[in-house]
Amino acid sequence: MCGVAGVFEVEGAAGLVSSLLFAIQHRGQESCGAAVRDDRGRIIGHKGMGLVKNVLDEEVQARLSGSTGIGHVRYPTAGRSDVLNAQPHAIELAEGPTMAVSSNGDLINYGELRTRMEAEGVVFKSDNDAELIGRLIALYHVRDRFPIEEAISKVQDELKGAFSTLLMYRDELFAFRDPHGFRPFVMGHLTHEGEEGQPSEGTVFASESCAFGILGASLVREVLPGEILRLTKCRPVTRVRLAPQQKRHCVFELIYFSRPDSVDFGERVYAMRERIGACLAAKDADLSNDNLVVMPVPDSSNFVALGYAKAKGAEFGMGLLRNHYVGRTFIKPTQKARDEGVQQKFSPLPGFFEGKRVVLVDDSIVRGTSLRKIIAMVRKAGASEIHVRIGSPEVVGSCFYGIDTPTKEELIANNMTGSQIREYLGADSLTYLAIGDFEGLLPGRRAEFCTACFDLDYIYPPEAYGVKKNVVTSAC
Repeated sequence: MCGVAGVFEVEGAAGLVSSLLFAIQHRGQESCGAAVRDDRGRIIGHKGMGLVKNVLDEEVQARLSGSTGIGHVRYPTAGRSDVLNAQPHAIELAEGPTMAVSSNGDLINYGELRTRMEAEGVVFKSDNDAELIGRLIALYHVRDRFPIEEAISKVQDELKGAFSTLLMYRDELFAFRDPHGFRPFVMGHLTHEGEEGQPSEGTVFASESCAFGILGASLVREVLPGEILRLTKCRPVTRVRLAPQQKRHCVFELIYFSRPDSVDFGERVYAMRERIGACLAAKDADLSNDNLVVMPVPDSSNFVALGYAKAKGAEFGMGLLRNHYVGRTFIKPTQKARDEGVQQKFSPLPGFFEGKRVVLVDDSIVRGTSLRKIIAMVRKAGASEIHVRIGSPEVVGSCFYGIDTPTKEELIANNMTGSQIREYLGADSLTYLAIGDFEGLLPGRRAEFCTACFDLDYIYPPEAYGVKKNVVTSAC
């Protein structure tokens, strides 16, 4: 999972892109970068390992002078952890470095396409899907002489998987998305006061709408599944193409990954999480409220727990304090790093848990190791009962569209029964959201959402995924 951001024809684009990326830092904390088109039409950029505030500092922003730019924050789903895989990628053309690309998602046919392109003489600098997208567009545009918009359309048809992509080319910016709309991708409008006090208006893009608030930009709409948008100076945003297929929005974005103040796929994320909590509470009619406190594993479960407490009429409490400097442990690359992250990330409020019955709400159980440590921490702090409520169904399948879910064999739900998981966690009871609950949570829209990690209902035939999780590739 990663995040993209873009700014078109607004003074000080590098600083604005950096601000957008900072707002979606939760989508990737390993590396980041930005690229702008300067006044001579060249692509200049900077990227590095680390957080946005450290990599894209004021000195870097001042050097990246231009009014159009794109950026990226990376969370590696696979592939090397190095600056070569950081985005944006500059694509060299005969006329010079006049193309750059950033993308969020994961291509399941990366290996097939790369093998074919290398046989045709294309040289790659990374093992990153976004570079492949840019080089394939350049191949069709330069070698085969397709107009740039036709080259993008041709590539859009060849890619399988998730991609929300921004492409800078000459004085234009293109935004395009996979036909299923797996990952969120939104467009906004910004009125900005430039360095000399003159107002400047332009278009902005981001993986999530929460990014726009930091700039005072307004949400215009989603980039639609299968859509290609073209932005050219002095002209309105134009649609090059719209070729959607069956929508398969990632429901896990609503459950966990997106920020609660975003609007994803037409759903207010915080409201969806409150509905999930109320749905879980409805399953607990027989659980007494006596001396009961409902508590989230912060922060992604906060609104699920709040929705549960409201629906049940129970006390809501924040008994675990989170150290926000640790980052998101789910996206740590190794189990050791995840375990260390949990130990450093959470601490119980002194005296809060003594003798209390606790409903501990979390968004999901993947491997179960982190939640087990948290439950042990709460138990040691004095809780008399711990009832675990999970805001998603059992995770039984890997994600191939940009979330680093482990292999099927590593998922705890494939290795233990529900009662065994409860015993392993050390909980008094354990209840999940059910697959069927999505019908009520997303009324009339259930078919638009991908739940493959919960029910193995993948959009492509199973054999298409092959050994994707075992090869060195990286979307982000």
